[in-house]
Amino acid sequence: MKVLLRQRDLSDEYVQFAAQIGADGFDIHNAESIPGLVEQGYPDLEQLTKLTERVNAAGLNIYRVAPAEPQKFLTGAPGGEEELDNLCKSLEIFGQVGIPFMSMPVHLAQTPGHRDANPGNRGGYTKPLRGNYTFGGFDVELMNQSIAERPLEPFSVEKHWERCVQMYQRLVPLAEKFDVKLIIHPSDPPLPETEFSPKRWAGILDAVPSDHSGLLYCIGTCYESGVDIFENIRHFGQKGKIFHTHFRNVQGTIPTGGYMEVALDDGDMNMFKILQTLQEIGFDGGLQIDHLPNYIGDVEQRAASAYGVAYVKALLRALEA
Repeated sequence: MKVLLRQRDLSDEYVQFAAQIGADGFDIHNAESIPGLVEQGYPDLEQLTKLTERVNAAGLNIYRVAPAEPQKFLTGAPGGEEELDNLCKSLEIFGQVGIPFMSMPVHLAQTPGHRDANPGNRGGYTKPLRGNYTFGGFDVELMNQSIAERPLEPFSVEKHWERCVQMYQRLVPLAEKFDVKLIIHPSDPPLPETEFSPKRWAGILDAVPSDHSGLLYCIGTCYESGVDIFENIRHFGQKGKIFHTHFRNVQGTIPTGGYMEVALDDGDMNMFKILQTLQEIGFDGGLQIDHLPNYIGDVEQRAASAYGVAYVKALLRALEA
């Protein structure tokens, strides 16, 4: 299994830092970090090739990219087809430079005239934890209070789902052609009524079946939903659908009223047992250290990144014993 960072930038200095702390590579989560994507809607092949070569020269790899959501397409607004065409071009270019995974950009952000598809965003807050490091969490009561004070705008889960299926129908044949695996992250916060909640998100894989379509299994998000995390990993792992992971720990679940994201050793889950279960199902992919705590005096979360990489690498070494 590979230990990955969610990149902050891809400067020479940051790439060197990632190599020094022992990371295996990056997931690119910011469209601005993909050359050409913001300017023309799809990557610049030459510049992305150079970026990949520069990262490779440091002994690292780029494992996943997360393109921006095609908001116009997802909402049926004018210009949506052009956005989808650009997404198809992006997928082809990712394949040409050898990036193995692309996140499916299905999660609708709040736009003028359209409600955020996930009402759970109304329940977010931050608080101090062990030693006063800070992290974010979710509270059901806080969400309900916010909705009561400012009701949600109408939103059709069914129409959004239909647009997402159409997106998959366009992208899956290209993913197979250019050998890029499509991976989908669950709704976060993972409320049961969202179309990509951990209890129903795999339905999109059944709607457009392919061996190049699977899950970005977010361990934290799935646990937050209240599932038995070990049985859930086994369920999807036995189907061969866990392609990539987000590796993080939490305290609490939505069924118990809410949760807090926490440092890897400070949560409800035994992360070593998580790795044992992933090994049990034959998973040998990426463990992306996802959201990071805010430590006192930390600059650009460098200390948090180093702590996370070292912690996971130590667990992997223990797994080999």
